[in-house]
Formats: sequence, structure tokens, C-alpha cells
Amino acid sequence: MPDKPLAKQTHEDVVGNPKTDEMAKNREDGYGQFLTTNQGLRVNDDQNQLKAGERGPTLLEDFIYREKMTHFDHERIPERVVHARGVAAHGYFEAYDDNANLSRAAFLQPGAITPVFTRFSTVAGSRGSSDLARDVRGFAVKFYTEEGVYDLVGNNIPVFFIQDAIKFPDFIHAVKPEPHNEIPQAASAHDTFYDFISTNPETTHMLLWVMSDRGLPRSLRMMEGFGIHTFRLVNAEGKARFVKFHWKPLLGTHSVAWEEAQQISGKDPDFHRRDLWNNIEGGNYPEWELGVQVVEEEDERKFDFDILDSTKLIPEEQVPVIKLGKMVLNRNVDNYFAETEQVAFCLSHIVPGIDFSNDPLLQGRLFSYLDTQLKRLGGPNFHEIPINRSLAPIHNGQRDGHMRQTINKGNVAYGVNKLNDGYPRQAKASEGGFVSTYERVEGHKIRLRSKSFVDHYSQARLFWNSQTDAEKMHIVKALRFELGHVQHAEVQKRTLVQLAQVDHDLASRVAQGLGMAVPASESGPLNLAVPANGDAAHYQSGPVKSASANSPTLSMAPNSVINQGKASIKTRQIAILAADGADVAAIGELIKALMEQGAQTAIVAPHGGTLKGQDGQEILINWTFQNTSSVLFDAVYVAGGAGSAQKLTQDADAVRFVNEAFRHCKPLAASAEGVELLQAASYPGATDILSADGVVTSADNKVASLAKDFSKAIAQHRFWSRELKAMPA
Repeated sequence: MPDKPLAKQTHEDVVGNPKTDEMAKNREDGYGQFLTTNQGLRVNDDQNQLKAGERGPTLLEDFIYREKMTHFDHERIPERVVHARGVAAHGYFEAYDDNANLSRAAFLQPGAITPVFTRFSTVAGSRGSSDLARDVRGFAVKFYTEEGVYDLVGNNIPVFFIQDAIKFPDFIHAVKPEPHNEIPQAASAHDTFYDFISTNPETTHMLLWVMSDRGLPRSLRMMEGFGIHTFRLVNAEGKARFVKFHWKPLLGTHSVAWEEAQQISGKDPDFHRRDLWNNIEGGNYPEWELGVQVVEEEDERKFDFDILDSTKLIPEEQVPVIKLGKMVLNRNVDNYFAETEQVAFCLSHIVPGIDFSNDPLLQGRLFSYLDTQLKRLGGPNFHEIPINRSLAPIHNGQRDGHMRQTINKGNVAYGVNKLNDGYPRQAKASEGGFVSTYERVEGHKIRLRSKSFVDHYSQARLFWNSQTDAEKMHIVKALRFELGHVQHAEVQKRTLVQLAQVDHDLASRVAQGLGMAVPASESGPLNLAVPANGDAAHYQSGPVKSASANSPTLSMAPNSVINQGKASIKTRQIAILAADGADVAAIGELIKALMEQGAQTAIVAPHGGTLKGQDGQEILINWTFQNTSSVLFDAVYVAGGAGSAQKLTQDADAVRFVNEAFRHCKPLAASAEGVELLQAASYPGATDILSADGVVTSADNKVASLAKDFSKAIAQHRFWSRELKAMPA
């Protein structure tokens, strides 16, 4: 394991983590201790119930059994309706330069270090579903600031399916397993989802994002995060500005192939959470920079879209991202349930210097999240659970309630009072009191969406036009897969009509895979989700804007803007295929070269134990072809050695291992006789494997030059051009 970089020692190792210290009093470690009941009574026998005779009935007085079983029967709490499957870790956020002109928030001031707890999740699936479902990923960060808890609750995609929160229950009901048979789990490839999509044009932009490679992250450490909504930052003078929040991963933004994701779900459904856990345990701490796009209030309406519309993003070419600081996750949880499952994120948890906008989806979430925590965690005192407790002191007149832990002194629980000299008293803004942004609001009571929200296709077209040919192909294949599972032809047709508004070539390619034609739509798509008393014309998409330009930051291709300057192979998993008779010396040299750059290697062989090299040397085998798979690695190297090559080329599992890695566009390398396995793994219709992009070979076992070229290939992550070359005209 490489030495921990000094930069990683800034917070946890040097100054300590106040949230970690605060939670320490709630930790329990039974090592070396006597077994007790929950009342502290030492237990003499925990293996047998108290009975009337050895074969007699259990006695009601067996309080030890009753306590143990009662607690077990009540261990589960309601799982989250959405974002049920999650994983989380502790860390810290360190602010960069002076951001006081943007926000008065203390955690954003120069050099401020703030403990954080970050939870990642899928959206649609249950707690038992796979990490690799095609889905949105939740990206929620709890900041334990000196001014109170601040929750930045977002996703790995910058837009959402709907514009108004009143439609959220409908959307979730549509994407969840269908209620009559609870099928399919954690998947959107079914009728009710696409029925909703095809009747709600506002979903089109988000649909393309989810069907893109963004819906299949390689790692939680390698995905962006977004606040989705437009928020406000407010400085000490009360100057407010609109902002969009961004999390930028320092490792770059990468994905897996769809076929690969399906296989990973079978081989290791915990792939993402295992990856995060193992890398934090190994000292490879994930890092993201927090940035904002800033829009002056007077510029709110200068765009050709509404910044309060959560189905829209602000292209970074129009408003660049300003970096505010860096988040590092450096400690795993001690107990999954107590921390990851019980953590309560609420958008209404904010601090001075941050405020809301009138985004109707955001406004609805402000109610929904708090309401959800009351149900899941048993009542209004969920803030007293250790993982949710603020580091800032809490003083108010709130009392009692389910599972109250605070012991409040005194006889005053109201304000304004004189009996307690007016305490706790209100804080002025200069004393850190939160003040809502001054904003004049007036208007008629009306259930109507702004006409500025009506264009549903321009940004979907912008996203499509910003993708590389390979990325477009992935979107097409994803939609063919999804719509191919839809049983109602009218739902398929309506969806194709929506896609045609984005790009006719997109719709045609999807239709071709379904054996259908793109339906004619003389009057354009109709939004069927119009209220009975609504003005249908008001809800139509209106004239379709051209938006033929592209935004380079929307592509996540290896050489894209978002991955520039991130050509690192740190934490990449490299499989080294070898059998008895391999050149062990060359393997060792390659391992050294790769690990010096932060990569992680594993020997994969036909059998376990140790591998005997051609020169008598031995090396420990990590995995066999029976207990691992190519989909769990980022790149593959085949060792040289005549004996090894002969065994591997005759091993069907080894041939399939390389074949899959090649088909999934991963970097491959082989030296000397190892090249024979690459040749054996070629498949009909594919480009010659030895001349394909991302394949590195050498005629001998001198791996110094090969290691250098192989590292460059690994840094590219994938070579999607192989797919394009294999596609029929």
C-alpha cells in the first residue's frame, strides 16, 4: 500500500474530527467484556430459554429471552421510499479562498474545515437491489458546521424528471415495480414508467441522461454530483445571488458498459459499496471539489430557459463553475444501521449564507423530506440520533416526543418569557441568526405552471448533440433495451414521438431496434398531463428550438473536458492472468510499475494457492477464474511464458475473461507468449484484437516499455471506438 499523502492528513490525523469525537461517547465495543442485558445485568446463559424442566414449556418470567427477542422483532425501520439502497462515509470539507463575497456561511470561509457525512444511493430499488442498476445516483452531503447542520441533497445528474413536486408521487409510483406483481425490481424497463415518460414531455431531458453512461457509474468515487435546484448564496451585506451546486471528482467521471453492469449485478451486487469501503480502508480517500455557478439576481431572466426549472441546467460555457473547496472521505462507518440507515437528510437544514429559490420542485422537497424522517425514524426527535446531531449547541422550547434524549432543565419552554430572563433569545443577523432573503412576492392563487417552463426539448437536444458517437450509441442501445421490455405498443409509439422532438435520427435508430417506424405527429407531442380545468395550449411545448450547438462538459468520454487533466490510474483494478510456467519476474516488474502509480493488481489463475514460474520462482495467486470475473477489473494483462500461455489458451474461462474485457472496451496488454491468449479470445466480426485501440503488446518479457504504454491506456479508461468499428453499417 502506498504511503498516505500528507495532504490526506490535514484533518483526521492532525487536528481531529469533532464529529468523530462527539459520536465516540455513543460507541460500544464488547471485546473483553461480560455479556449483559440492556439494563446492564450480567447474563449467565444466553443459549437456552428458561423452561419448566429440560423438555418443558418456556416460562413467561424469562425476561432475558423476552428482551432479546423483542429487540430483534423491532430491529427494522421503514426503508426509504426512494434512495433505499445506500452507502456512506465520514470525511471533511476544506474551504479554498475567500468566498465571503458570495456567502457569509462560516464553513465556506478561507481554511475552514468542516466534518461531513456523505451518502450515495440508487433511487428506484429496494435495500436489497443491485448497485449496478441503470438508475440515478443520490449524492447527499451533511455538513456539521459551527452554525448548525447543512444538508446538500442532490444526485449525480444535474436535472430531474419533473418540474413540480406535486408530480413526484406519480413519477415514483410509475418507476417503482408495478403494483400488481412487484416486478421489475430496481429497473425502469417496464410499461408504467414509459407510460409516464410518454405522457409527460418534461421528463425527456432527464430520460436521456439516465439512458446515457451517467446511469452506470464505474465507481461512486468517479461520478459528479449536483444540487439540481437553483439555490441562493447570501453574503454578510445581504447581497443574494442564484447558484447551482456541483461536485467534481478528482479521479474523473467514468462508467461501465451496460452488458458489464448486468454481469456485475450477478457477480458482485455490492460492487459500488465494496469499492468505496475498500478504498477508504486502504487510504485511497475519494475527493471531490465543490463548485458553484453564480447568476446575479438581475440576470435571472437572461437565459432562454428558466433557472427555476429543475429539468434544465445552466451550460458551463455560459456560466463557469467556481471552485469553493474540497471534500475528502476518509473514514468508514462503524455501524451501517446506526449511521448510514439512520442518517436523516433534509433540504430544510441550512445555515446563514444559504437560502432557497422559488423552484417548485425544491419547495415541495422542503416539506417532503422532513415529513419522511418523522415516519422513518419514529417522531420529531430524529435530530438527537448521534449521526444526525448538530455540533452547534441546541437551545429551544421544543420538549418531549417519542424517544426524547435531551434532559431539559427549568420550567420555561416558551418564548417570549421573563421568568428565564428571556432566554434562549433570538439572535440578530450579526450574531449568526438566520435571516431569509428579502424578496417581494405577490400574485394570484393559481394552479398553473409558468410559460417559461414549457420548452421540454431544447436541452434534451443539447445533451444529445454533446455526446460522442459512442455515447450516442449507448443511449440508443439503452432505449432499445428499455422499450423492448414495454408490452404496450401505444406506449412505445408515444415515447418515439417524444424522442423525435429531440432528434429524428435518435428516434429512428431506437425505432429500428424495435422493428417499428417513428410515428407521424403532425401537431407535435401532446402533454396528456393537463388538469381538467387547465388551458391545454398553455401546457404545450410550443415551437421547438434548434439548440444545435453542443456543450463539451456534458460528455464524459475519456478525452472530454470533464476528464482533462485526470489521466491517473490511481485505484484502477488490474487483472494479471497467468498459469504455471509464467514469467514471474516480468509479472513482478509490471506489478511494481503499476502500483507505483497507485493502481491495484491481482493475480488471476486457473487454480488457487501459489503459481510456479518458468524459472522456479513462486507468486501468490489472488483469484481464480471460478471466483472472479473480468467485469470486476478495469484492465487485463496476460503474462508471458510458454507453459502459461499453453494452459491459458486451452482454458475456456481464461479465453472468456479476455474476450469479455475486450468486448467491454477495456485496456489489454500481453507480453511474449501471452499474446497467444489475446488472439484466442478474438470473436467473429470484431476488429483484429492485436491492432485494436487500447491493446498493448510486446514481443518479449521486458515490460518496462510495455508498462508505460499500458499505463497510458489504463488512464484512458475505455476505448469505445472498438464498439463503433464492430457496428454494422
